[in-house]
Amino acid sequence: MRQSIARSVEVLCRVISIVIPTTETASFLIPTLAALVPGAATGVVREVLLVDGRESADVAEIADAAGCEYLRGPADLGARLRLGAATARTPWLMFLQPAGLVQEGWTREVRGFIDQVERMGAMDRRAATFRLALDGFGVAPRLKEAAAVARYALTGRARPEQGLLIHRRFYEALGEHEAGAQSPRRLAARIGRGRLVLLRSQMLLPEG
Repeated sequence: MRQSIARSVEVLCRVISIVIPTTETASFLIPTLAALVPGAATGVVREVLLVDGRESADVAEIADAAGCEYLRGPADLGARLRLGAATARTPWLMFLQPAGLVQEGWTREVRGFIDQVERMGAMDRRAATFRLALDGFGVAPRLKEAAAVARYALTGRARPEQGLLIHRRFYEALGEHEAGAQSPRRLAARIGRGRLVLLRSQMLLPEG
């Protein structure tokens, strides 16, 4: 009985599928995937899907070594993201860029956000993103980070590179990712002001 309960709790905890579109980005993937390890270790992440825009032996090898699912997708970015979402086996989807590094504490915040949204029954009207952090020294990266916070305050939108956590029900109601390189930006626009929550934990991105 106790083992059965433990297994049920484990299944319920593993609620996120992470979708990462890749092309010629193998060099970025290893640190990105390493940052996701706490999510798998704490039972938040069920699977990571690498949706490749070309048949990359390097990406396929990294996926195999890291225990990720490798999908050969079309060149179109929006189509790849849609394929990853369709293949995912969980109700919650998290879209990340190959060079994005989620920072310490992200699993706790993601779990807290999901718990709150599900208690409110707001799965079809709330999504979340991470705060922007740029990997660089000096004033310029800090100014860009401040500009991202100001942009969110004024428009309710974030850069697509900051990641997106969204329930499948909301994602499908928004029409999923459309075709084209600007698909993540257009999806963020459809989420709209007041429905995107800015988490406290950060997404570290290369400067530039």
